[in-house]
Amino acid sequence: MKLLNLCLILLATVSSPAIFASEINSGDTAWILTSTALVLLMTLPGLALFYGGLVRTKNVLSVLMQCFAIACIVSVLWVLYGYSLSFYGEGNFFGNGDALFLSNVARDGLSVGYATSIPESLFVIFQMTFAIITPALVVGAFAERMKFPAMCLFSALWLTLVYIPACHMVWGGGLLTDWGVVDLAGGLVVHATCGVAALVVAMVLGPRKGFPGPSLVPHNRPMVVMGAAFLWVGWFGFNAGSAWTAGTDAGMAMLVTHISAAVGALTWMTAEWFKTGKPTVVGIATGMVAGLATITPASGTVGPQGALLIGFLAGSVCFYATQLIKGTLKIDDSLDVFPVHGVGGIMGILLLSFLGTKGILSVGSSGDFNPITQFIIQLKGVGVIVLWTVIFTWIAIKATSLITSLRVGEEDESEGLDLIEHNETGYQN
Repeated sequence: MKLLNLCLILLATVSSPAIFASEINSGDTAWILTSTALVLLMTLPGLALFYGGLVRTKNVLSVLMQCFAIACIVSVLWVLYGYSLSFYGEGNFFGNGDALFLSNVARDGLSVGYATSIPESLFVIFQMTFAIITPALVVGAFAERMKFPAMCLFSALWLTLVYIPACHMVWGGGLLTDWGVVDLAGGLVVHATCGVAALVVAMVLGPRKGFPGPSLVPHNRPMVVMGAAFLWVGWFGFNAGSAWTAGTDAGMAMLVTHISAAVGALTWMTAEWFKTGKPTVVGIATGMVAGLATITPASGTVGPQGALLIGFLAGSVCFYATQLIKGTLKIDDSLDVFPVHGVGGIMGILLLSFLGTKGILSVGSSGDFNPITQFIIQLKGVGVIVLWTVIFTWIAIKATSLITSLRVGEEDESEGLDLIEHNETGYQN
């Protein structure tokens, strides 16, 4: 009888899904819980303050409101269908509906895919924070001129048509997963998509009144620095959290992230110093963001030496890309989303092919691929994501324009979006 009871216990141990939950690693779970909070910190308050300080006084609340609303809208859509279409199923571009409303998400079981040591519920919300910040970054392209209803509708459409398929293609078992594209934390999924989308939207909307001109200057530089500081700290969750474990990979990702941010900031500051004769706090903060965006896809493969080079290229190339977009091409990407995030993210995606290979400026790297072969794969991945983003961003913005007008009138733009759209002001006279 005792032998029979023992056999029954062993059988229950093998068959019970609750036992599998014991394989969840508490250290990994604690780290991803922390990383999730850090990534959300990047949007609220980080990006909101960073963007809010860069616009004029009359539009500060509109930017804060847009970032806040996007966080809420995306959270709901991610639960309804975003997570399911991103991470369930094996389609080339979209997943399937098996987890609509998070219906089949395991409460206690292991997570899907490569994050096998954390609960799936945690995987859901960690990925949700990535989905939140990406359309929020696009806000920088149309700041100070898009109507709030249009912003809400466009952001929902863009998440559905651009972010979700990009996420599935790269991370969810789609086309680029099959090709072997490497993108640890979102060089393609986050930065390339938001950067290219920013360029498309800025060209469709047209420039702000007075562009280019001296009147379009940041109204609150201390707010910019505060937001940049939140972004810098939050980015550790962005990159090191994407290692999925509280181990050596996360440690290296955090180290190279910090190195690239520091070098990017110093390089941008120096380039601006030589060009204008004065280094600015907005410049050094923007260079930091460029360094972070560029290291993002490569933070799982490069080592400290590679991070030094990536930071330098981020600070210099993104600086001159900003001059090109606004100064030469006269495109009013209001807060430099494309030259910082688009150019930086794509550059990082391509550079990891060489710097992420053992022995090439990559002490501590985990790359084990052939540089030329991987470069071709990465380049094809860039082509697919850029083309997809251009087409479906245009569709999203045009569809929005058929339902509601996109931008405020000239008089309303002069008055400011805070009063016109929200009947509030950021500061008392």
